[in-house]
Amino acid sequence: MKPAAFDAALRARLVTNLARHSPAPSAPHALKRAAVCVLVIDDGYGEAAFLLTRRAEHLSAHSGQYALPGGRIDSGESALDAARREAREEIGLQLASQDFIGALDDYPTRSGYLISPLVAWVADGARLAPNPAEVARIYRVPLADLGRPGSPQFISIPESDRPVIRYPLLGTLLHAPTAAVLYQFMEVAVLGRATRVAHLEQPVWAWR
Repeated sequence: MKPAAFDAALRARLVTNLARHSPAPSAPHALKRAAVCVLVIDDGYGEAAFLLTRRAEHLSAHSGQYALPGGRIDSGESALDAARREAREEIGLQLASQDFIGALDDYPTRSGYLISPLVAWVADGARLAPNPAEVARIYRVPLADLGRPGSPQFISIPESDRPVIRYPLLGTLLHAPTAAVLYQFMEVAVLGRATRVAHLEQPVWAWR
């Protein structure tokens, strides 16, 4: 994929493609609810990027892992409310409701969460400030990196008959749920395809 300019034409394409997408209905689950943000932003040089964070090393869960901004939905919150709160708490980003341009499919995790991904367009000049209690670093990853040859990768494991998805990004391999969300974002929002991802598997070490 060629670099994509961070401009009105890209925003209009994302909005149109997401409007055509009907998020898959979630089967009833006794799962905890969470929300994550796919944040489309300028890479600093006029090209489109998305934000990833690296979680702080001192955290008790998933320390040091790369993740989309997000977290658990509190009682009484909507997914949108939680996404806005988590973006503010984790990376100091103030988002209005109208900054969100669409939703992707909920993704059920092996660890007991149902994750609702929401896509937002981040205005030029938005200020970011990682919260050291939660985030070690913020990365602006070129949108084009999602479309590199060989990305994503799908592998088989003996513990499951479902394909495991992983994305080579930032010099490492990102796995589901982050990899699954980014894959559907690329397929649905950027390329306008009808692609589902709930069947994509996580590695065994993420099952707990």
